[in-house]
Amino acid sequence: MWIIIFLLMLIMSVGGAVYLVRGIHRFSFLQQLHESRPKLSWIVAIGLLALTGVFLFVNVWALIIVLMHLFVFWLGCDIVAWFVKRVRGEAPKKNYAGAAAVCITALYLGIGWFLAHHVFITDYQLTTTKDLGQDSYRIALIADSHLGIILDGEKFAEQMERINAENPDVVVVAGDFVDDDSCRSDMVRSCQALGELNAKYGVYFIFGNHDKGYYEGYRDFKTDDLRQELAKNGVTILEDESALAGNVRIIGRQDKSEEQRGGSREAMASLMSEADYSQYTVVLDHQPNAYDEEAQSGVDLVLSGHTHGGHIFPAGQIGLAIGANDRVYGYEKRLNTDFIVTSGISGWAIPFKTGTISEYVIIDVNSVH
Repeated sequence: MWIIIFLLMLIMSVGGAVYLVRGIHRFSFLQQLHESRPKLSWIVAIGLLALTGVFLFVNVWALIIVLMHLFVFWLGCDIVAWFVKRVRGEAPKKNYAGAAAVCITALYLGIGWFLAHHVFITDYQLTTTKDLGQDSYRIALIADSHLGIILDGEKFAEQMERINAENPDVVVVAGDFVDDDSCRSDMVRSCQALGELNAKYGVYFIFGNHDKGYYEGYRDFKTDDLRQELAKNGVTILEDESALAGNVRIIGRQDKSEEQRGGSREAMASLMSEADYSQYTVVLDHQPNAYDEEAQSGVDLVLSGHTHGGHIFPAGQIGLAIGANDRVYGYEKRLNTDFIVTSGISGWAIPFKTGTISEYVIIDVNSVH
């Protein structure tokens, strides 16, 4: 889904660039220059648009996002200007539509930059009649750190210090800890940060679709290196496996992408075949697209990431419309199972979040007798 969306964004950006140059050329100072030196006026218009190329220092997708939004807002402002012209019977003497488009884009993406780089805390309160072994059981959930684009190793470690202050009973990492652009030093430092957590029952990890890499040899570490660093720091990796964290059973599913890699993953019925249904059961499943199967299996709570909460509006709504995900963000209950999707502590490739926030999640499961 993301590849299709990004290809459409690329096409839109290239086509929109022509539209934007024409829009920039309508500014009065360029119109005046056009009267005496028409070729130079177009060169200046192209040069002004080319200033957005500074975002290439971030990555190519940052530039595409800027161009795409500038085009959309400029088109919208031009449409409004056309209606104003129809009502007033004359066109404005200055390019107010272009000026408004630039200001709106800067404000909108400025907010998007902040929402991507500032990590919020999201709290959920759940209840259960099952014996937790204590009155309340606190779970800290993180996903989609995609180390490198927003969070490097040290910044990730800072966020783990914040989570430590929440005094969680258990910390779970629901996939996409790294991706193809992550570097070894960030991976190693972040694994160390997980090892420095003081969670009562430890840290549990599942692989997402990016963790094992789509391009073997592209990054400077391999999946086995990641496994070794996690194990060295006391992190438990679950791959279609379960473990007891106090009185709570945690099941970690293989990611759905394993099927695309030529592998497989077990069905929930199989994973729950020997389960003790008197125990509270938490399932970690990176992609939130097996809700019916998981609800019918009788698990209590399913935690996912992957969607980034939509990341760039309206990508999340498109994902729902085409059936890629059962939910994009937040809480849902099906049968007796609670589902939570986090928007992620960071994001992949794009340093803006216009459809959501960056977050880590604190879940308090309270025992009700």
